[in-house]
Parts: sequence; structure tokens; C-alpha cells
Amino acid sequence: MLIRLDPDSARPLFEQIAASVRGDVLAGRLRPGDRLPAARDVADAVDVNVHTALRAYQELRDEGLIDLRRGRRAVVSASAAPLAALAEDIAALVHRADDLGVSPATLAAIIKEMTS
Repeated sequence: MLIRLDPDSARPLFEQIAASVRGDVLAGRLRPGDRLPAARDVADAVDVNVHTALRAYQELRDEGLIDLRRGRRAVVSASAAPLAALAEDIAALVHRADDLGVSPATLAAIIKEMTS
């Protein structure tokens, strides 16, 4: 698992860590049952405070993507499995919108409107 951070981004580091893990789940590089590195190891690898890594893991837990159990590290939850299939559907939708000349901002607005 490779955590990607942009120190120049206005986005908080914990959100960047969570987004990186989320991206690996969506891409199928992380599957249900896979263990994530300990938060301390993540913090050391990307040179952030351990609380930053823990906050990222807590965000992913709150989304239902990972399970956190003391002494067992973080584990990708079973509820993350459908996300890889959903990611394929989203990629097809984005490709179709691009073919039709629909901008990403317009597509996002349409999706937001449909979910309201």
C-alpha cells in the first residue's frame, strides 16, 4: 500500500491519507480482510504525527470501509467489497459523460441533484 500525500495541498493530511486508502479499496488493491499497516507505521512512513494517521483510520471506520480492533490493526471491512464494482460503474459513467461532452462539474451536479 502506497500512501500519497501532497504537502502543498490545502486538504488536511488526515483526509489525504484516508483518500489514498479509499482509492486503493476502490481500485481493488485492498480487499475485505486485508490488514492495513499500523497507524504508527503509516505516520512514520509519510512523516506525520501518529494522531494524524489515527484520525484518517477513524474517518475510514466511520465510513464503514475498515474495522478497527485493538491489537489487531485496521482491517478492510466486508462492506468495502461492493465499492470496487461501484467504481467500475462510476468509471463507465464518467467515460460516457466525457463522450457526450458533459464536464465533470456538471456530472457531479447532476449526481448531487439526483441524491437530494
